[in-house]
Amino acid sequence: MGLPKGPMAGGVKQRDVVKMSAGEVDAFLHERRPMTMCTMNHDGTIHAVAMWYGFLEGSLAVETKAKAQKALNIRRDPRVTCLVEDGDTYEELRGVELVGWGEIVEDRDRMWELGVNLFERYYGTYSEEMHPFIEAMLAKRVVVKIHVDRIVSWDHRKL
Repeated sequence: MGLPKGPMAGGVKQRDVVKMSAGEVDAFLHERRPMTMCTMNHDGTIHAVAMWYGFLEGSLAVETKAKAQKALNIRRDPRVTCLVEDGDTYEELRGVELVGWGEIVEDRDRMWELGVNLFERYYGTYSEEMHPFIEAMLAKRVVVKIHVDRIVSWDHRKL
């Protein structure tokens, strides 16, 4: 009988091997990709939607219509779970799950900060000529700032 091989050899759990460091999580979240945002519907089912996200005051945040289901759900029950993932094969899979709660932001200055951040993440460098575009983007909308209580991460490229 030979010695055990693979991720469990020597008592190392696979979970410990694939977990990202805080720096890796931060770098991953700052890459440009969509995020799946989950909120709780009134009947206890989960509402999941793909969102572009940016950063407000150092936290992940999204903008959405004030009357969108996710906004209504967060007003009733602020719990959220967000998933950002990447990879096409098992060996490439990596992701970050953020569990916490959403804060509805309606302050125009704070909303503007996120609007500019989103524009620059997904469209390009902001200039004053883009002002009307961001104003239109934020009309009849709110921002949801994600307050994270727990982070789960994985990077199968480490296996």
